[in-house]
Amino acid sequence: MSDTAHKILEENVGNIVLIKTREGVALRGKLKSFDQHLNIVLDDTEEIRSDGTVRKLGLVVIRGDNVILISPITE
Repeated sequence: MSDTAHKILEENVGNIVLIKTREGVALRGKLKSFDQHLNIVLDDTEEIRSDGTVRKLGLVVIRGDNVILISPITE
């Protein structure tokens, strides 16, 4: 992970982020923690489905090699 990516993630711990996986799953939740392998823990997580519906998941752990996009959500 680059220094810039690490800094962006560190600055957003406790904030809401959007994550997309290789399988096309979009998840939105509060970034609790991450590691050097980009394994991510999200709290209050919601899956945003392609039809626009939302499914509440709660606390999730996402394996880093499945992540293709992480974006802070700004209000």
